[in-house]
Amino acid sequence: MTEQEISQISKQVVSDSKFWIGLIGVIGAIVGSILTILGNFALEWFKSKSQKELDKSRQKILKKMLEDPSFEWRKLSTLSAVVGCDEEMTKHHLIAIGARGSEDNGGLWGLISRHPLEEIRHKDS
Repeated sequence: MTEQEISQISKQVVSDSKFWIGLIGVIGAIVGSILTILGNFALEWFKSKSQKELDKSRQKILKKMLEDPSFEWRKLSTLSAVVGCDEEMTKHHLIAIGARGSEDNGGLWGLISRHPLEEIRHKDS
């Protein structure tokens, strides 16, 4: 083998090596990006799952409180304190379980099944 052939072969090997190194780098960047995105989705899914479970528990407690026959209506401040939410979040949960505020006093809440809106129309007539 001549020196020129050896030089040409070595240049080809270096050229091929640069190509494969570059290709592996690009593939690594793509795989790393995909894994990062999937990891973020998984993290958000687990966060939202635990939040949904907490919301369901709070709604279950609120519904049980509003179904208690000893109370016609419940104070929003009491409901908020029991489930550990601020009043706005408590209202969100109350509406989700089918509750409504009293038309006579904005601080009282009850289930629509116990206090249907039709009663309001009949009283106003």
